[in-house]
Amino acid sequence: VKPRQGEVLFQGRPIHRLPAHEIVALGVGHVPEGRRIFPRLTVEENLEIGAYLENDRKVIQERKEQVYQLFPRLYERRQQKGGTLSGGEQQMVAVARAMVEPRDLLIIDEPSKGLAPAIINNMIEAFDQLKKSGVTILLVEQNIHFAKRLGDTVAVMDNGQVVHAGSMAALAEDEALQRSLLGLAL
Repeated sequence: VKPRQGEVLFQGRPIHRLPAHEIVALGVGHVPEGRRIFPRLTVEENLEIGAYLENDRKVIQERKEQVYQLFPRLYERRQQKGGTLSGGEQQMVAVARAMVEPRDLLIIDEPSKGLAPAIINNMIEAFDQLKKSGVTILLVEQNIHFAKRLGDTVAVMDNGQVVHAGSMAALAEDEALQRSLLGLAL
């Protein structure tokens, strides 16, 4: 999506005019809302697609093993077609596919949408490990409780406008601000 105004910079370089594959090659990954996995491909094949920029089979296998450690359920289902998985399992595949290629930035859109609490906890653990490895995560999420467990910085938007920006900790501590911005207490 091209910006209506301004430009998009990544590591000081404008990327808003680049094709998607070049943005990916720079280290930007994206997990779209709605999962968008390849339903006729197996879990394993979906992960292979995520690593398409890597030519070294050993490196790809190591990355897949790391992902399978984060999501053991995917390892159990690695030969199963993506379209036959539950919604939560499909979301895990979408996230795992973005994780098999090294990233500096991972943009994740509504990862908790429609997921059971146990799967949400698994996602949080995976994202937390990514953060610890140095990956920056840009999380777009309506579930404030999910976002609060991951976020360091928060921007609250209303009708496309930023109405608040600051630290997640400050927002979590200010009940009046929570009620005015979000209509709830964290």
